[in-house]
Amino acid sequence: MLKKERKVLTRHGSLNHTFSPPTYDFGYRKFVEKSRLLKSSSSKANNGYFIIRCVLTVIREPRTEVKRNILVVPQPNLQDHLHQMWKEGQGADVTFSVSGQLFSAHRYLLAARSPVFKAELGPMKESAAESIKIYDVEPPIFEALLHFIYTDSLQDDGDNKDETEKMQHLLVAADRYGLERLRIMCEDRLCDSIEVETVATMLVLAEQHHCGDLKKACIEFMTSQNRLGNIVATDGFKHLMASCPLLTKDILDKVSCVL
Repeated sequence: MLKKERKVLTRHGSLNHTFSPPTYDFGYRKFVEKSRLLKSSSSKANNGYFIIRCVLTVIREPRTEVKRNILVVPQPNLQDHLHQMWKEGQGADVTFSVSGQLFSAHRYLLAARSPVFKAELGPMKESAAESIKIYDVEPPIFEALLHFIYTDSLQDDGDNKDETEKMQHLLVAADRYGLERLRIMCEDRLCDSIEVETVATMLVLAEQHHCGDLKKACIEFMTSQNRLGNIVATDGFKHLMASCPLLTKDILDKVSCVL
């Protein structure tokens, strides 16, 4: 028993009563008889106070785990379907003529992928029955460009003999049509294929199309391991001197400082 000051009084004469419901109803219909409660609290030892101690037991229904088989979700195949649609010409509504070779495509897909195509293939442009002539791009390069637009990947033709030259032309086409991801992918390939015969040409390409990583890789290649003498003898270096005289001077000055 407790007083108002929270001091413990004697525990003699306390009443223990367990409430047991006669049925499974919610709650209790009858807790304790008033006479028993008054008798317990009116004793001299309790001084008119009593404590109610409640013990609650929450019974939950056991949770049943449902076992199921693990589903294997197939890999995304949107690119495969788009590539097949392009190759088969399903629903094509625009035709390009590249050096006499025709390529069918889909206006809305081209417009969604390239800001340049979006501007060129507006609703008031040439009709679907007319072929749009493409200049300054060779058919294999334009085909590789369309392949990227439909699949978001580089074309694998299995021929690595002229891959460096193809990547250079494809980089130019990617820059022309605003395909930044393709431009960077070509730049990355070219950074791994720098040689004495091609480094000067690649450097001109990097300078003209703002390829910072390729430019840095070319300059490092030219100014290391005494390669400059062999590079100067190539036709590409003559092209570099004619196209980028200031850049050529910077490279020569850098090499002379090292020597």
